[in-house]
Amino acid sequence: MGRSRRTIPEELLLLALDPTTGTTAQPQSLDLGLAGAQLVELALAGRIAPDGDRIAVVMPRPTGDPTLDSALELLRRRGSPVRAVHWIGGPRLGLRQIYLAHLERCGMVHAVAGQMCGVLPTTRYQATDTAISRDIRARLDSAIRTGVPPDPRTAALAALAHAVGLGKHLYPGNEGRSSRSRLRDLIRHDPMGGLVAHAVMDVQNGAVAHPRRNQAAGVPLQPQVQSQSRRGSMAHTAAR
Repeated sequence: MGRSRRTIPEELLLLALDPTTGTTAQPQSLDLGLAGAQLVELALAGRIAPDGDRIAVVMPRPTGDPTLDSALELLRRRGSPVRAVHWIGGPRLGLRQIYLAHLERCGMVHAVAGQMCGVLPTTRYQATDTAISRDIRARLDSAIRTGVPPDPRTAALAALAHAVGLGKHLYPGNEGRSSRSRLRDLIRHDPMGGLVAHAVMDVQNGAVAHPRRNQAAGVPLQPQVQSQSRRGSMAHTAAR
């Protein structure tokens, strides 16, 4: 995939980045949204495809984007299609921080060190080129204002922005109510974006069973969970 086009995870994170505070809106749900955005980007790249409510790998060839290829490899290792809600609901190993570091390496943001209460170290992130964020926002605004069906990338971005709760961040107050409603309606314009957006909302609403119950039912844990379980077992052994 070259760097001529920003990926949907990158755009979602830039949308969530507050230019005033240097922090991200909806930090807890944003990790889920970024996991879903990876799926949409991989689908647009022809690497995966929806299979009902599941995700199937159709071309395991790497995209050239390390963050996307890591997700693609994990999906490939599953061997069979995985439910989108189970994939997105699996443990997210700091996707927000991974993508912030990625954007910093790409020169899209720069980190600003600071302190909270004069003691705790903090890091804020400022966009290096505000024109990029304005362009992303303009695409959403245009789709909302004109009612013209957007391109698949914009439709998927809108669906994910709604799913993670960015509507109130982008279109606040009573005056933004109609825009938030139209943002939600854009979810229907991209099947893959709609699938993952609904999966993100289902996870937030508690529709995904606890991993232990899934394991008891014969659903294999994601590689991240297996790794964490092994680390926990080793730590317990060492403590003994």
